[in-house]
Amino acid sequence: MVYNKVIVFGATGAVGSHAALTAHQLGAKVILASRDPTKPIPGLAAAQEQAGGFERVQADLTQPETVRAAAAQTGAQAAFIYFAHGGTDHQRGAIEALKAAGVEFVVFLSSLTVKGDARAIGSELFIPFAHAQVEIGLEEVFGKRGYAAVRPGYFASNLERYKKVIAASNVVRIPSPNAKFDFITSEDMGRVSGTLLVKGREALADGKNQVSLAGPQLITQAEAITLLGKVIGRDLKVEGLETEEEALKFVVENLHVPEFVARQMVKGYHEAETGTPLYEGIYDEAAANVERYGGKPATTIQEWLEAHGSVFK
Repeated sequence: MVYNKVIVFGATGAVGSHAALTAHQLGAKVILASRDPTKPIPGLAAAQEQAGGFERVQADLTQPETVRAAAAQTGAQAAFIYFAHGGTDHQRGAIEALKAAGVEFVVFLSSLTVKGDARAIGSELFIPFAHAQVEIGLEEVFGKRGYAAVRPGYFASNLERYKKVIAASNVVRIPSPNAKFDFITSEDMGRVSGTLLVKGREALADGKNQVSLAGPQLITQAEAITLLGKVIGRDLKVEGLETEEEALKFVVENLHVPEFVARQMVKGYHEAETGTPLYEGIYDEAAANVERYGGKPATTIQEWLEAHGSVFK
């Protein structure tokens, strides 16, 4: 089934904005939902927004009553959602609100860290657990035919976490510079999500609800930052932090996450230096899925840096 009226929660975000633009390009009426509906939408000028018939509503995924009101008053048939920090119910209230408002299909921006049986993932693994709980809620409320979980790998935009240290020196000291990641772009995630949002269940392959996504190559953080230096005209050298405590302090201060989350992230960085467990058994499929579901080859990190290099200047 093709949905001609869709609502995108988090429309002012990098992925949400691209999901909204893709859905519009595919002919859907798009409702832009955000906590602050006065904020600009990346990539969408005011004149384009007006000409395209976009509609704005206020909604917060941690406040189910606003979710129900936004979906009900606009008559949205399908919804894009993301993991919203700050809630206490794993977004169960928001999911039930969408169902009660008449939404038929939900696309959730999940995480490639969710592997195997979602119900078997322990709460001590914060990132996969949090996303898995939303996936479970969607299956229980909407059923297997009522949702898609888009599971991207490591975001290219995560490099922006290093803006401060890159600005400060040509010697960039970060945790685990030799950790390998896929650096998938917001544009690619949004294009796949927006396509699924409009095309619905019929676009999913092999009866799966999960769509794994990855960038087209696995490269180290050091290689990515060196490429960035060439794009912005600087000779950047990358060095590692000497101790785990230094790495932990760096992550807490620069990524603004609690210490228990930072410890998991530092552990993940270390694992990605010695292997690629995040992508084990899934990388080739995840990289191919960008074009399979989004209609275009995945964006390389070089292309992304050339488009976004000004952020680091």
